[in-house]
Amino acid sequence: MDEKLCRLALTLIPKVGVMTAKLLIAHCGSALAVFKSNRKELQKIPGIGPQIAAQICQKQVFFKAEKELNFIEKNKIKVLFFTDKEYPQRLKHQQDSPVLLFYKGNTDLNALRVISIVGTRQPSLLGRANCENLLEQIQVPNLMVVSGLAYGIDSIAHKKCLELRIPNIAVLGHGLDKIYPAAHYPIAKQIQNCGGLLSEYFSNVGPEKEHFPMRNRIIAGLCDVLIVVETAEKGGSIISAELANSYHKDVLAFPGRVNDIRSKGCNKLIKQNKAGLIEDAKDLMEFMGWEQKPAAGIQKQLFENLNDQERLIIELFQQEKSLSIDYLSYQCQLSQSQLSALLLELEFKGIVRSLPGNRFSLIKAI
Repeated sequence: MDEKLCRLALTLIPKVGVMTAKLLIAHCGSALAVFKSNRKELQKIPGIGPQIAAQICQKQVFFKAEKELNFIEKNKIKVLFFTDKEYPQRLKHQQDSPVLLFYKGNTDLNALRVISIVGTRQPSLLGRANCENLLEQIQVPNLMVVSGLAYGIDSIAHKKCLELRIPNIAVLGHGLDKIYPAAHYPIAKQIQNCGGLLSEYFSNVGPEKEHFPMRNRIIAGLCDVLIVVETAEKGGSIISAELANSYHKDVLAFPGRVNDIRSKGCNKLIKQNKAGLIEDAKDLMEFMGWEQKPAAGIQKQLFENLNDQERLIIELFQQEKSLSIDYLSYQCQLSQSQLSALLLELEFKGIVRSLPGNRFSLIKAI
């Protein structure tokens, strides 16, 4: 047994979901250590009863894990475990985030700016135009776009990103051995060279109906802001928006005609203050603070009074007006609890301030 194989096996144990798997890792230190523990040791872990302990000790899941490992190595797929540095930091601290992700692509999942775009599978001409114009107009560096490769707004967003060479991620509701819908196979192939394909599912796992709400939590969690282009009052886009709100992400929606079924969901989100109103890329950049440059100048005496970790945080703000706590955590290689304590100290010093959506900005230039 090795750690890579044990990580795959851990997610296959019956009755071990994401919460239990993370609990086991927290107590044992690694997936390999979990499987090296005996039944008595496992049962001492809170929440791990005799039944789960017995399942772990049987090790029957390793046959399937070995088969999956062969598929991964043959197809050059990256396995991202939730403790890995390369794992998306915006997802990492969500309780329901996947224990591992399968990734085939060439872009950093921890990009500086990440937007998720969702919407109806049957968009109007206006919806299509809003989506395409948004991507054409949003001229900011280090941008990554996330969507779900479905018909409609998803595929429009992916195709436009490919045209503009914007790195984009397609989050799938099935294993990486297939593409659903099959008609989007050519798009998926291109995305691998300008972004990537991402899934939490093993190969041979098909696009079952219940997988797509699970996929939506990844789309919602990966971003800084989720944009709803067009949607009815119910469906996957509304689920994604609700999830993004629960993760304290920003949500923006394009308004539409009151009698258009494809706009009712967006209008309702705006009406209920679950989404901000957006008309173009300028609205997005102003809302996120992406187009404003930080104030210039350095107050040398104040800078000298900061410790090394505080200086590193301030240096990151010299390039951006506002940054998410996930991005700061990734760049500083600090846990969110450690980072929160530092940011609080900087708030007390009157240097930074907190913004909606777990973001922070400088109050004054340092």
